[in-house]
Amino acid sequence: MAVPVIKHVRASVVRGGGADYHDQGADHWIDDNISTPMSKYPAYRASRQSFGINVLGTLLVEIETDTGHRGFAVTTAGEPGAYIVEKHLARFLEGRKVTDIELMWDQMYNATIYYGRRGLVLNVISGVDLALWDLLGQVRQEPVHAMIGGAVRDEITFYATGARPDLAKEMGFIGGKMPLRFGPAQGEDGLNEAVEHVAKMRDKVGPDFWLMYDCWMSLTVEYATRLANRLAPIGFKWIEECLSPDDYWGYAELRRNVPRGMLVTTGEHEATRWGFRMLLEMDCCDIIQPDVNWCGGLTELKKISALADAHGKLVVPHGSSVYSYHFVCTQQNSPFAEFLMMAPKADKVVPMFSPMLEGEPVPVNGKIKMSELDKPGFGVTLADDLTLERPYTH
Repeated sequence: MAVPVIKHVRASVVRGGGADYHDQGADHWIDDNISTPMSKYPAYRASRQSFGINVLGTLLVEIETDTGHRGFAVTTAGEPGAYIVEKHLARFLEGRKVTDIELMWDQMYNATIYYGRRGLVLNVISGVDLALWDLLGQVRQEPVHAMIGGAVRDEITFYATGARPDLAKEMGFIGGKMPLRFGPAQGEDGLNEAVEHVAKMRDKVGPDFWLMYDCWMSLTVEYATRLANRLAPIGFKWIEECLSPDDYWGYAELRRNVPRGMLVTTGEHEATRWGFRMLLEMDCCDIIQPDVNWCGGLTELKKISALADAHGKLVVPHGSSVYSYHFVCTQQNSPFAEFLMMAPKADKVVPMFSPMLEGEPVPVNGKIKMSELDKPGFGVTLADDLTLERPYTH
């Protein structure tokens, strides 16, 4: 049988939730007084949306073959990403066999090096790559995890990211990662407040439930070291993404400085095997956390994970819903996964990319069974009432 050939590539933009999970309404925990690199400016301290964290919106990439098969994926890149897909990257896809994923990735990456390498452009390449894997799954009528080696476990276990670890424990999660609300801009009072908040949460969840802080690139080595030492007696699992993603030297120093037994994690805003090679070879962290929607897609994440495995490091991807689930279940060095609590008060489990996708599985008692991931491709469809805008064509 002839291998289907890609005929059409389309890029659309969606606003409100979806892959751009920061694009939320008022009173959502994800935008409420969280420490950021912009916290040093009082005008941008209370809300991440105040400095534009939600300006991009969701990019939807749809790919269709000459046989009528369709695949899609979503990521955070919005209208600028749609322009890159339509005006630049489509030429490397249309006319190609659906099986030429490695070739298409290599051409997209090398063609954009002069203005890409990471950030927005890698978000876009990630979205295209994930859509290609979804398309191949539709053609073969296989789930993505089966095409990349098959599951190594019967279910995926999750920790929850949100403002209420105590509620996450009641829902069956193995741990709770909280946003750090106070950073260097709040001085010693902020540090004391951050420690006191953990102490109160520890009293609520008991001694064995994991507690972690997401510091979102907002600390210094000195501040993060002091925070880690203050948290250690309370029983703390890890401190995450404390520094600028470009400060490999700072991460290496921080990992040497933290108390024995406390983990340093990062990588959410890193991209490609070359970026993660720096983190791994400089021994910057204990766990890497690539986002498959941002790091280069599934094609690149497989290479990143193999590199991490050779260095004896765990790979626990950042968020990304089904795109992460199909990867994590195939990896021995990904023993658990992250689930972002997208309910405004973090008080119930809702699909991470809601309201954009249909069929998006969610943890039940902190787990997703492999039977939930056995549909072709990534196993999700677009919501019927979705409002799409295609700002560019080619």
